[in-house]
Amino acid sequence: MSWRENTMAVHRLDKKNEIASSLVTDAADAQMVSRMRLVLAVSGLLAIFIDPSGLSGVDRSTWLVFSGYVFHCTALYIFALLNKPFSQSKLIHWMDICWYALIVLFTGGVSSFFFLFFFFAILTSSFRWGFEEGARITIASAALLAACGMTLGTEQDLPRLLLRTTFLLTFGYMSARWGESKIELKRRIALLRDVSRLSNPRFGVDHTITSVLKKTLAFFRGSSCILVIRDKDSAIYSLRTIKEGDTEQSINAVQVRAEAASRLMAFSQDHVVAYTRPLGPVMSILGGSLLYESASGRWIKREEQTSQNMAELLEADSFISVPLSLRKGEGRIYVVSRRDRFSKADALFLSHIAEQAFPVIENIELLDRMASEAVSQERKKIALDIHDTAIQPYIGLKMGLSALRHKAAPGNPLIDDLDKLTSMAAQVIGDLRRYAGTFKSESGQTEPIFLATLRQQAAQVREFYGIDIAVSMEGELNVSDRLTAEVLQVVREGLSNICKHTDAQRGLVKLHCADGWLKIQIENEGIGTQAVDFTPRSITERASALGGNTQVKQGAGGSTAVLIEIPV
Repeated sequence: MSWRENTMAVHRLDKKNEIASSLVTDAADAQMVSRMRLVLAVSGLLAIFIDPSGLSGVDRSTWLVFSGYVFHCTALYIFALLNKPFSQSKLIHWMDICWYALIVLFTGGVSSFFFLFFFFAILTSSFRWGFEEGARITIASAALLAACGMTLGTEQDLPRLLLRTTFLLTFGYMSARWGESKIELKRRIALLRDVSRLSNPRFGVDHTITSVLKKTLAFFRGSSCILVIRDKDSAIYSLRTIKEGDTEQSINAVQVRAEAASRLMAFSQDHVVAYTRPLGPVMSILGGSLLYESASGRWIKREEQTSQNMAELLEADSFISVPLSLRKGEGRIYVVSRRDRFSKADALFLSHIAEQAFPVIENIELLDRMASEAVSQERKKIALDIHDTAIQPYIGLKMGLSALRHKAAPGNPLIDDLDKLTSMAAQVIGDLRRYAGTFKSESGQTEPIFLATLRQQAAQVREFYGIDIAVSMEGELNVSDRLTAEVLQVVREGLSNICKHTDAQRGLVKLHCADGWLKIQIENEGIGTQAVDFTPRSITERASALGGNTQVKQGAGGSTAVLIEIPV
């Protein structure tokens, strides 16, 4: 196994371990919460068993409610131990507060100290699902507590009801905020981990940059993400734009004129920018432009007009922008939103993403350039070796045959054979020279070298096996040389399977690149016999190493189609 395959295997194993770790953590949290819920329920039942006189209104209904809640908590704990999906559902928190409302109602209303049970549901929902769910549970708990208090309470109980309801709302709001910050922190750590990892070298730098921009856009839930870079040596600007919901996006940068790109470079390279359009003239304090100076570590309000012009250019209600300092250039990243309002924390975190990801991307670019130069040198060496070790002997053979032909008398019966051998030697020399030329340069090709190589393989199959293979490609194939080599090997394996394991006389190789996927279809015609189910092991392993998948479909009359999908 090569180092590249080892790298992909490690990446796949890391991804599986992350998913497994997340599932294990969620299951462990669900079991812990279920266990504590059961302890809480049992402690409440023991409280009214040991000292029922401390509560008002304890009767048979009260015992029935507490016993029912204990049974409910026991069932949830069993579900959690069995890792059932219901044990991690949001519905459980709503069931909890309904039980707590019944408990408060049957133990004295607003005077019952069992109103503290509501805090358990607020805490667990906030730290598991974030602010929105925690706020809903908080408001619902306060409403249920108020309803119980007003149902059984008197006028003298109103101050207590007001105090406990206010305390519940205050505690719930703080818990929901802290829970949201915990979830946000986990999302940020996960994103920083993703963007700091080395990309698959088969996909190249363009794919890596596009992937980082897509993940950044998804994290901030923006409408578009823009990257503009100026090369210091050539002063050429390149632009990349990722838009929300746009599946057909090119991974390559677009060169733009300096006049147009310079507008995106209007801010200083020392400033992180956060802009939110004010809600109105009287609400300007809730919006405007904020700049973060890294030297002083302070946020200041400045360049309001520049930010407004940028917002109009980007058609944004809010945007954040951070500078990029590269070895061979400089640039800026913009995350634009037409719905949400970005904060100062969002802008600072975007700067952390840029500082984490782009040094890695520059290293990838350096390694990719070194690998490409090494490949170019190796191709030249192979071309020279072919010329010296293969072409020259055939040239010598052709010259020897020509000399032998001139020595032969006009009536010699071997003249025709010598002419045939001379012609064959000349044809081989021409083929070898054309083959060596493909290693020196790809210039002069009327079609991509990838497609030309596929057609050459199809011609060889037709010549040696008598099988006619049709080759077609739809869409532009924007992949690196290393990934192209892997795809060629996959197609070669498919053609080899047709030749060795079928009696087909016709076949098809179709490639389609769209929506970030390269789809390869290798099909052979049926010969009227029943198709045999099989799985192409080598093709499946290669596709999996590239992060893709393989399917085999059987058609009528014994036809078979192998469908390979590889992310690009």
